[in-house]
Amino acid sequence: MITLGIERLAEYRHLFAGKRVGLITNPTGVTSDFTATIDLLHNQTDLVALFAPEHGVRGDIQAGVRFTDYIDDATGIPVYSLYGDTKEPTAAMMAKIDIMAFDIQDVGLRFYTYLYTLANALKACAEHHVPMVVFDRPNPLGGDVVEGIIIDADCTSFVGNYGLVQRYALTIGEFARYVNDTAGFHAELHVVPMTGYRRAMDYAATGLPWVLPSPNIPTMESPLYYAATCLFEGTNVSEGRGTTKPFQIIGCPDLDVDTLLRILKQDNLPGVMFRKLHFTPTFSKYAGTLCSGVELYVTDPQAFRPVRTGLTLLKRIEQTHPAFAFLPPYKAGHHPMIDLLTGNENVRKGVDLATIIRALNDDTARFAERKRRYHLYE
Repeated sequence: MITLGIERLAEYRHLFAGKRVGLITNPTGVTSDFTATIDLLHNQTDLVALFAPEHGVRGDIQAGVRFTDYIDDATGIPVYSLYGDTKEPTAAMMAKIDIMAFDIQDVGLRFYTYLYTLANALKACAEHHVPMVVFDRPNPLGGDVVEGIIIDADCTSFVGNYGLVQRYALTIGEFARYVNDTAGFHAELHVVPMTGYRRAMDYAATGLPWVLPSPNIPTMESPLYYAATCLFEGTNVSEGRGTTKPFQIIGCPDLDVDTLLRILKQDNLPGVMFRKLHFTPTFSKYAGTLCSGVELYVTDPQAFRPVRTGLTLLKRIEQTHPAFAFLPPYKAGHHPMIDLLTGNENVRKGVDLATIIRALNDDTARFAERKRRYHLYE
């Protein structure tokens, strides 16, 4: 039986005594019986401010949509946007609180913006001498298996930073410890750990209910697929947004799926199978247009290596689809999105797959050793 960090509030209530409390949260900030962290802190502390990451505190805003400050209808508490004109709490915001709390379910992947909302808040807390409390939650991908490329300093952004690999195998509380130290913030940080959690657990093993952390991560299996195919956000191939299986389905008009599948069979990727399909997205890339593609089926989560799989898929589609292209940068003079997602320029600049995989294996080993000192669970 796992006890979440927020379910241990009574043991840590002294941290909030006599203080004006700010809270960064979203719909995943709930107990195992779906009591919202907002309600718990509203009832048991002096909760005076909410801070909203991407998608808002109630999860009703689509991916990438910027928004401004507003009032939370349920509580009447002001909500300050951390996904609009500013992504870091300002001095004016910080002046309204004496302590900051954080309770959000992460997905265990470098691309997810909640990580950088937390990191920015830690930085602001350090600068303004405000303590932070992180209520810990499981890493849905488990805490044992590391995989990925360490991001280059030149390719950092709000979807990748702090020397992370794609699959970093830390809980959100452990990540807070990691970034607070390695980024040199040194904020007063209190992580409220879980009880009953073990590193080897994926989300299914925890027995906890899954609350989708964003609109396109609907199931507890979604992070595995997202780990593989998020890279396609930097290309003209659909990553499945606008379908009922985002990130599990990829494709585009006129893709030669038969040839792709023949090559993928030779790659012999572990723990995954591919099915040919046709789909028509309802929004995002190719909305209303028939696409050909593949659906991924993870057959063995322990053997599956999503980052290797995603890189292989991308390279094979680039090899077989004449119309394949990387998307341009969002802003002139910046790196294209594919660089931000892969962590460097190698994929875009045509470095061969074998060389990329060797670098991935080296970086995986380096990061696995680097992160170990921040573990809270063994």
